[in-house]
Amino acid sequence: MATEPGESNGHPENSWETKGDNPGENSDEHAASAGLEQELEDLLSQATIDLDSLPVEEQVNLLKTRLEQAEKEAADNLDTAQRAQAEMVNFRRRTDEDRITNSKYANSRLISNVLPVLEELELAINHSESSGNGDNDPLLEGIKLIQRKLTGVLESEGLVPIEAIGLMFNPLEHEALGTEETSDVEPGYITQIIRPGFRLHDRVISPAQVMVAKALQES
Repeated sequence: MATEPGESNGHPENSWETKGDNPGENSDEHAASAGLEQELEDLLSQATIDLDSLPVEEQVNLLKTRLEQAEKEAADNLDTAQRAQAEMVNFRRRTDEDRITNSKYANSRLISNVLPVLEELELAINHSESSGNGDNDPLLEGIKLIQRKLTGVLESEGLVPIEAIGLMFNPLEHEALGTEETSDVEPGYITQIIRPGFRLHDRVISPAQVMVAKALQES
């Protein structure tokens, strides 16, 4: 049975129109994909060059380039390792120095609190001896024994008295309480100690309180 021109016989004349596909577009996409795959293969082939396929001169040049790159990387890695090792050595040295310093001055506060007790013992001894009660006095001898033992303990911890008499005044170790006019001592030198000072190892924990000489004023 014949069909009319406008009727369908069940088989579309243009199948690409019913599917919404364009044969020309499919062809272009396929060509682009093939081109990308070929470019990728070219890049991979360049990245892994077969030395045997190159002339001898190019092989030598390529090997030299790779050797220079390897030597540079090795030098950079060695420099990084040496820097890290040096930093570790410096860190350990600083840590050891801090530990030694802390151990040396760990008792500085306790010693500073004990010093007034030592000074009181010294004053008591001087007062007893000046009042004539020093001869064969058991109490005074006991005080002197305590003073000597306490002084020995402090000295074993690194405590030493600060020298002052006859020395030039040093503001880092001495504290001037006043001045004295005198011709026996040059101006700027210490004439007497009012209160003794002490140093723990190389650190002043109590400056010596002193009197400083000055030139006589003309009348």
